[in-house]
Amino acid sequence: MRPLGTPRLHPSAIRWARCGLLRMAPAALGVLAFAAPGASANPPRPLDLRVDDGGSWQANRSFSVSWNAPPASTPVLIGTHYRVRDLNGGTTQNGFLARTEDGIGSLVVPPVPGSYTAEVWFEDASGAEGPAATVSLRFDNTRPASVEPEALPPWVGRSSFPLRVSLSHPSGPLPISGIRGYAVALDANPTGAPCAPVDRCSVTETTLQSGIGGDELWIPALPEGNTFVHAAAVSASGMRSLAVGHAELHVDLTDPVTGLSGGRGSWTNRPVALVAESTDARSGMSPTGHAPAPFTAIRIDDGTPAIAPGPRIEAGVIGEGVHRVAYYARDAAGNVDDGAVVNGTANTPPRIAVVRIDRTPPLLFFANSQDPRDPGLLRASLADGLSGPEPARGWIGVRPAGSGERFGRLPTWPGPAGELRAHWDSDSYPVGRYEFQATGYDAAGNAGTAARRRDGAPMILSNPLKAGTELKASFAGDRLRCTVSYGRGVRVSGRLTTGIRSPLAGMAVRIVERFAAGARPATRTSTVTTGRDGTYSLRLEPGSSREVTASFGGDPRLGRAASATLELAVRSTVRLRASSRIAEVGGAPLVFRGAVSPSESAPIADLPVQLQFRLAGAEWSEFRTVKTNRRGRFRYAYRFSDDDSRGARFQFRAYVPTHENWPYEPSSSRPVLVKGY
Repeated sequence: MRPLGTPRLHPSAIRWARCGLLRMAPAALGVLAFAAPGASANPPRPLDLRVDDGGSWQANRSFSVSWNAPPASTPVLIGTHYRVRDLNGGTTQNGFLARTEDGIGSLVVPPVPGSYTAEVWFEDASGAEGPAATVSLRFDNTRPASVEPEALPPWVGRSSFPLRVSLSHPSGPLPISGIRGYAVALDANPTGAPCAPVDRCSVTETTLQSGIGGDELWIPALPEGNTFVHAAAVSASGMRSLAVGHAELHVDLTDPVTGLSGGRGSWTNRPVALVAESTDARSGMSPTGHAPAPFTAIRIDDGTPAIAPGPRIEAGVIGEGVHRVAYYARDAAGNVDDGAVVNGTANTPPRIAVVRIDRTPPLLFFANSQDPRDPGLLRASLADGLSGPEPARGWIGVRPAGSGERFGRLPTWPGPAGELRAHWDSDSYPVGRYEFQATGYDAAGNAGTAARRRDGAPMILSNPLKAGTELKASFAGDRLRCTVSYGRGVRVSGRLTTGIRSPLAGMAVRIVERFAAGARPATRTSTVTTGRDGTYSLRLEPGSSREVTASFGGDPRLGRAASATLELAVRSTVRLRASSRIAEVGGAPLVFRGAVSPSESAPIADLPVQLQFRLAGAEWSEFRTVKTNRRGRFRYAYRFSDDDSRGARFQFRAYVPTHENWPYEPSSSRPVLVKGY
C-alpha cells in the first residue's frame, strides 16, 4: 500500500509523461490529486465477489470472478486491483484494471491442485485503495483411479430387473477435490466410454452424484442381447478415471421352450409316462453355479410340481379321469413360464396338455326282445361313464348254443345312442338254437362283453327265425326239362307262397340263366314281381342250352327260397346239300356242302362235323369228319368207286355231336338222297 498523500498519476498522464510531454493534458487536469489529511473514507469493498462457476472445484487453472458494482462514491473510483495468493499467502498473480463494473476472466492459479485465494479491491481518483474482498479458487486436475462394475450375474433375465450394478471405489489417494460420483454408460460397444471428453465428465454425464459412497446403479430394463457397462469415477472438479472400467451383461428375456411327450390328449386305459424336455437358445438349461439354477417342471392338476435340475424331467399319471398337465422350465437367466406373479408382473403361462385315463370297461346289454318287423336285427346298448362308448370298434358274434365254439363275427355297425347293431342272416344257418355275444369298446380301448339281455335273460334265438317260403318254377306243362330248336323262346312260370301255402304278392323273384360252356354271355339275370296270387312268368329269350333257376331273397320277416333247377336244351341248326342227286361210280366226285348255325353266340371255327350215310332201314355210319371254317361252313368231295353202289339209293346227313365249348345239344341236318349208277 502507498503512504496516504502520495501523489499518483492517472495512467493516461503517465503515458503522456513517457512521451516527453510534462505539461498536463486537459483531460488529466482533474486526475492528479493529493489526498490531504482528513480526506473522505477509503473506497468501498467489492460486493458479492464470487467465482462464476459457483465456487466449486474446477479442472481448469483459469478462473473467472464477478462482483456487484458499488454505489457511486466520492471521489470517483478509477480502477480495480486483484491478486491471487497460494496456500502460504504468497502472491502468484496480481494486476490492475481501469474499471470497476465488470468481472475478471483470467485469474490463473499455479498448476498444483489446491484451494487458492483471489483478492479484489477498488482505487478511487484520490489514489486511495479500499478493503479487499476475497474468494476461493479451487483447482484440481487430478484424475481418480479406475473403478469396475462388480458381482454381475453371468446372465440377466426378466426377473433381474431392476438390476443393481455396484461399482468398486477408486483405490489410492483420492483427488483433493474428492469424488463427485460415478459416470456410467450402457451401450453395445465393448470399448465405449461414459463421457464425451477423454479426461473429464460434465455434471449431466455423471450418472451417480452422491459421492464416493453412492456406488449403486439401478437399471430398469435392457434389450435382449449383449450390453456393455462402462464406468469411471468422477472427481468434484469433473476429472474422470484415466482408465474406464468395462463389464458385459448377457441379457436373455426369452422363456425356454418346453416340449412334452407321452400326453397324447386322447383317452387311454393305462398309466401315462410323461417326459418334459426344455431348450433355450441363449442362457441355456445347464447349471452355471449361480442362482437362479435352471430346472424343468411338470405339474399335474393343481398338485405340487415335480421339478428336476436341467433340461429334462419324467412324471407319471395313474388315476382315472381328465388331468390337466402344466409343463414349464426356467433357464440360466431366470426366465420361467410358470404363470407366477413376480414384482407385480405375471410370468408367461405354462403350456398345458390334457391326459385322459379310463381303466373301467363299458357296460353292454342286448335288447330285451327282437324287433317283430326284423327279428334278425341284433341290438346291444353300449354305455361308458368316463371316456364314452366307441361303437365303431365293437362286434356281435354267433355260435350254436352250448357248443363252446368261438363266436363267429357278424357284420356290425354303430347304431343310434351308442348301440352296436348286427344282422343275423338266419337263412344261412341250420335249424337249431344259437347264442350271441356282443363285445364293445370305450374311447380308451377298454373292452366289455355281454351275452344277456337287459332283463338278465340269455341272448339265445331259435332258427328258423323267419317265416318259411316256397318257390316253384317250371316250363309249360310243369316240366323241369325242355328241348327246343335254336331260335325258339320258352316261357318259365312259377308261384311264391309261405310255408302255409299263402300266396306272396308283390315280391321280387330273381331268375338266373346259366348258359352252357362256350356261350356268350355266360349268364343272364332277370327280375319279375309276383302277382296277387303269388305267381310269376317270364319268357326266356332264344339262345343256347342253359340251366334256369328262380330264387326269392327273403326280407326281414320271410325266409329265402329257391326253385328246382330247370334244364333248357337247345339244338343248333345244321344244313347239308349235295352237288348232284346222282353219283356216277368211278366218275366225278360228289361235293357235299353245309353250314352250322348260330355263329353269333358261340365260337364255331374248327367245329367237328360228322358226314354220315345209310341205306334205307340201316343205321347211320360215319364216313368222314370235317371241320367248319370261321363262318361255320364246311365242304367235302366224295367219289363213288364201289360197283355195289350202282343202283343203290343212299341217304346222307351232317351230324354235330356234343363238343367242348359248343353250347348246344347234338343235332343233324335233314337227309339228302343220292342214287348211284
